[in-house]
Amino acid sequence: MHDLREHKYQWGQRVVAVADLVNDGSYPEAAPEELLVAGGTEGEIVNTGMHTDSNTPIYMVEFTGGKVLGCLEEEINPV
Repeated sequence: MHDLREHKYQWGQRVVAVADLVNDGSYPEAAPEELLVAGGTEGEIVNTGMHTDSNTPIYMVEFTGGKVLGCLEEEINPV
């Protein structure tokens, strides 16, 4: 068993998408590769989780406009 990586960001923290976020197939309401959130869009972390197989923190971010997406640390930056 390995130690889980610490989360870099916390619930309630304001963040911004560092690049365009497109549907990787995990957002069933949108077509594959459809733009979900444009780079530069701000949001708030509403939940945090962990992909235990890859030891990767996942952040549920509610972006301006109401879309909630699961994001990796490299997809967001603090505001």
